[in-house]
Amino acid sequence: MNLLFRGVSVIPVLTIEREGDAVPLARALFEGGLRVIEVTFRTQAAGAAIAAIAREVPAVAVGAGTLLRASDVAAAAQAGARFLVSPGMTPELAATALATELPYLPGVATPSEIMAARALGLCVMKLFPAGALGGVSFVRALAPVFAGVAFCPTGGVDARSAADYLALPNVPMVGGSWMAPRDAIVAGDWSRIRRLAERAASIGHAAAA
Repeated sequence: MNLLFRGVSVIPVLTIEREGDAVPLARALFEGGLRVIEVTFRTQAAGAAIAAIAREVPAVAVGAGTLLRASDVAAAAQAGARFLVSPGMTPELAATALATELPYLPGVATPSEIMAARALGLCVMKLFPAGALGGVSFVRALAPVFAGVAFCPTGGVDARSAADYLALPNVPMVGGSWMAPRDAIVAGDWSRIRRLAERAASIGHAAAA
């Protein structure tokens, strides 16, 4: 496990549509106890949002997610992303991500994809879409086959299922967006997001206890 993720159990997965929301959102999550966040490359504001967080909230480790192409990886690294996440994995994408020497979580959904990622020396992977793949029972079934491989389930994860995933020995962390609902971001309700982040952080603390 990369040092960046040590002690981290819940990673907010954020879709930021307005650059101006980035810094107050990151601060609210950090104040709630979540110090590692992922900003998805699903909007035109993503790169600028990552740059703003990296510059103005350095206590937060901000990464880039939903990286689909090599050019996305380059843009994320240039913006200041401290880790990289993709929903799947292609040879070109993986090669570009690994060349940055940033922590990289490739997306996997099948045993063959897990084997391909492991062949590249990767042992921590994003499992996506976790809920649709079978949830906790699916991840549990992978444990005896892929010793030494850890998963970050993302997709359909909420406060209730997060605790169930984190109880598994091959799940050190989960990713989700439930602590930063879109309506709260649009409204600038940072206090609500801080409270939700506190609850999310408590799930991780309970799992580690």
